[in-house]
Amino acid sequence: MDFWQLTIFCKVVEFKSFSRAAEAIHLSQPTVSSHIKDLEEHCGFRLLDRLGKEVLPTKAGELLFAYAKRLLALRDETESALSQFRGITKGSLTLGGSTIPGGYILPEVIGRFVKAHPEVKISLIIRDTREIADGILNGDVELAVTGAPLSDPAIHQEPIYEDDMRLIVPVGHPWAKRKSIPADQLKSEPFVTREEGSGTLKSLDQSLTNAGFNTSDLKISARMGNTVSVCEAVKCGVGVSILSTRAVERDIQAGLLAAISIEGVNLKRSFYLTRHKKRTPSPLAEAFAAFLKKTA
Repeated sequence: MDFWQLTIFCKVVEFKSFSRAAEAIHLSQPTVSSHIKDLEEHCGFRLLDRLGKEVLPTKAGELLFAYAKRLLALRDETESALSQFRGITKGSLTLGGSTIPGGYILPEVIGRFVKAHPEVKISLIIRDTREIADGILNGDVELAVTGAPLSDPAIHQEPIYEDDMRLIVPVGHPWAKRKSIPADQLKSEPFVTREEGSGTLKSLDQSLTNAGFNTSDLKISARMGNTVSVCEAVKCGVGVSILSTRAVERDIQAGLLAAISIEGVNLKRSFYLTRHKKRTPSPLAEAFAAFLKKTA
């Protein structure tokens, strides 16, 4: 058993496919199958079951997968620590980002960091805030930037970026040329919102509640799985929404959407640098966190 076999095995489990795993790690499918066969012979168990188009781990495979993830993470941490001891920042780092910071903030920061440290490999996972928190808790994500505070005692957060949300309407909407509207007028319009678990939705609920507005009075016309879908729905006339101005900046500049304030409602929020409270961060994670703070 070696790290390369474990890497291949984990990719097959994650992608639920030999062919997609082979593509991700730039090997042929027969080579991947051969490595898995060697690993199964070494372990003395069948590790993967082929069920139609999907490949799923057996019970033995699930056990090995859990340990393999920990071994691979420890390998990366070891390489990073030794590299930093030599004064070189290198290694692999898995970051998480909820929809807005993951889509509109982190890619630029990652680009600048990798340009300064070309031997670093960074993977960015973009999910809603709750899913990113789960990734931190199970060790798949070491460091993240999320759009809502979390109550889990095992997670540490600190505010790092400020964000401004606004009411977003299509440019032809009767409100489009107004600077602001009273909160009560929201009740009269179909409203497009994010799905449960979204940091944007959680922040919106809190802001409206703090202003004395009952969010249950909104006429929800649609729930969308990501911000891009919400924007497209608003442009198509499905309803209005409240979104980060970072996410709609280009559409506003192109004259497709308008951003409006809501009277008496503070829609400013923070994005949070998020990590596990008890796990020791790798030197690479520490270096990236410091870089984030400098650029915030």
